[in-house]
Amino acid sequence: MDNSRYLYLARHAEATPDETGLTDRGRRQAVVLGERLRDIPFTTIHHSPLPRAAQTAHLLNHDAPLHPSEPAGDYIPHVPHRDDLPPDSADYYLDFLQQFTPEELSTGPRLAREALAQFTGCATTGHELLITHNFLIAWLVRDALGAPPWRWLTLNHANAALTVIRYTPNRPAALLTYNDTCHLPGS
Repeated sequence: MDNSRYLYLARHAEATPDETGLTDRGRRQAVVLGERLRDIPFTTIHHSPLPRAAQTAHLLNHDAPLHPSEPAGDYIPHVPHRDDLPPDSADYYLDFLQQFTPEELSTGPRLAREALAQFTGCATTGHELLITHNFLIAWLVRDALGAPPWRWLTLNHANAALTVIRYTPNRPAALLTYNDTCHLPGS
């Protein structure tokens, strides 16, 4: 018996400019992602409470129960200090983070810790899907690879792309698939 946990991560499908829903293309992406995942025996599908992720989860048309989750939301998971960053790119990353409010920068790390506790490790077994946002996928991949916390800033995930991480007892996490878009038209 396989007592591993398989965490499937997908970024929400393409959102409208105001991020209150999905574009026509985004709705097609979500349906195609659902077709790709149709034979996976998910025990649950977690999703961000934001409309673009919730709509993506609903359009998958999968039998697994849907669970909105605040730790699956869109937030800044870690704010590095200048000394943590490579000197040649520190200004770039710190300037990027300046666009977020102090509240966003302080709330995100708490949610990121909750996400690690809820979605990683071998606490459960089987297959789970998490429909979320680019920053959280980057944070979870960074964690699976044992990379420094600031490395989440260097990863970018495509809309409706698929990443899979396996958590097996007494072994390091394994990144099985990253940012796979082969199911999407035109990829």
